[in-house]
Amino acid sequence: MTMRSVQYDRYGGTEVLVLRSEEVPRPGRGQVLVRVRAAALNPKDVIVRSGRLRIYRIIAGSRFPKRVGFDWSGEALALGAGVTDVRVGDALYGMIDAWSAGACATHAVVEVGELAPRPASLSWEQAAAVPLAAMTALQALRDVARLERGQRVLVNGASGGVGTFAVQIAKALGARVTAVTSARNAARMREIGADEVLDYAEDDLRAKAGQQEIFFDVFGNRSFPFARALLSANGTYVSTVPKGHLLRDTVLTALRGKRARLVSVRSRAADLVTLTGWIEQGLVSPVIDRVFPLEEVAAAEDQVATRRARGKVVIRIGDG
Repeated sequence: MTMRSVQYDRYGGTEVLVLRSEEVPRPGRGQVLVRVRAAALNPKDVIVRSGRLRIYRIIAGSRFPKRVGFDWSGEALALGAGVTDVRVGDALYGMIDAWSAGACATHAVVEVGELAPRPASLSWEQAAAVPLAAMTALQALRDVARLERGQRVLVNGASGGVGTFAVQIAKALGARVTAVTSARNAARMREIGADEVLDYAEDDLRAKAGQQEIFFDVFGNRSFPFARALLSANGTYVSTVPKGHLLRDTVLTALRGKRARLVSVRSRAADLVTLTGWIEQGLVSPVIDRVFPLEEVAAAEDQVATRRARGKVVIRIGDG
């Protein structure tokens, strides 16, 4: 049996992406073969494929071809040895934690510890939009920043994939949320729960944001020195972008009141279950910018690369 998979043979622009046919792999111990119904793209896909960041290129390695996509939703087709909590035909979703990626394909082999039942209220496309972005936001706020109920959280870059989840998850955890985005996204931010919305182009954050316990820099364009003036005495700045100065600031503030931290998302079935609970309660829902067919994955990555997508960019995958 054959499958289709998006791959590339060298680092570069979206012109390196190709759609190939290959044999469907067999699941090993602790793995599940899924028929992928939808996948979602993230800035990580663009950064890794481009090869621009040396640290990502070192981690991803020099072996080609490489595959695309970490988020997926689909049906279980076959079970590897030792898998007991999943049945063939189950509707699932999750994030591939390995740098091998591979969600932008008609079939994928995934680890049983990195998946969960798909939320019943979500479509395939909506479910695929959740894992990486939502777990990044959850782990940044709950685990890295240690958000407590009643605290104030500023989300910089609130209209993107991670940002839209961060606003909703912060509210689910009991925070008061300030969303920083463009004026065109203000109404949407209020719809998903933001208590205050600031326009990054017009508003002076230091003058209008007030003191925050957490400054979550999703967009990666505000440094810790900038955020420090807005943080409370024991406040935390968290970023998703592993820049050199952030790594330095993380070390220098390890024992200080105001801290700089980096979030590096991990795929955890338990976190997917937590997110599913909030989704089914209506507290969290994915925001989708556009849905592309698998054949147009290059255009989809171009959309992600603009950094102007409102929510997640999703890939719809038909039968292979």
